[in-house]
Amino acid sequence: MRSYDEYCSVAKTLDVVGDRWTLLIVRELLLRGASRYTDLRNGLPGIATNLLADRLRELEHAGVVSRREAAPPVATTVFTLTERGRALEPVLDELARWGVPYMVDGPAPGDAFRAHWLAWPARLFLRDRDPGGPPVEIALAVDGDDAVLESDQGEIWVRPGRAEHPAAEMTGPPYAILGVLSGRVDPERAGDRGLTVSGDVSALRRLLPD
Repeated sequence: MRSYDEYCSVAKTLDVVGDRWTLLIVRELLLRGASRYTDLRNGLPGIATNLLADRLRELEHAGVVSRREAAPPVATTVFTLTERGRALEPVLDELARWGVPYMVDGPAPGDAFRAHWLAWPARLFLRDRDPGGPPVEIALAVDGDDAVLESDQGEIWVRPGRAEHPAAEMTGPPYAILGVLSGRVDPERAGDRGLTVSGDVSALRRLLPD
């Protein structure tokens, strides 16, 4: 692990999490919870296998990540954030908020995307207008990748995978779905952006910004 060799709390923080890919590993563990090495590789397109292994070792040494051997039938190494690692969550929230304006015009050529990354705009922008109402699931299909937007008792989150009983579904490119989730695009007027919305649109609007 490289160091700035400065007696400054910002520098000491960057000594631990300032290297390329490190905060994105933290992002994946915050979004997925306990994860196998292959889960992390899937959520970090472009990272070299040896670099991921190095970064995990460094984070473990710094007390940010812990590893354990999962019991059968999983029988593999599982990585989780420690309490110290989870303390980075508000830092990533603010980085995500700061970076949204750079996403408005859509991805750059070659940009990778995973549907569960939409958890950040969901956390930043969405609020359940009827927190006492029944749980709601919205299926998200983004460039062939699936995730589920869920709300229950006022808590909103996005998880990877398919919805079992979605009230509505949004299908389209990531910038179009991001536009809807951020309140910049009306879901019923997003067809020109390649977005298809089906099902109960009122269930979706229940979660969207004003």
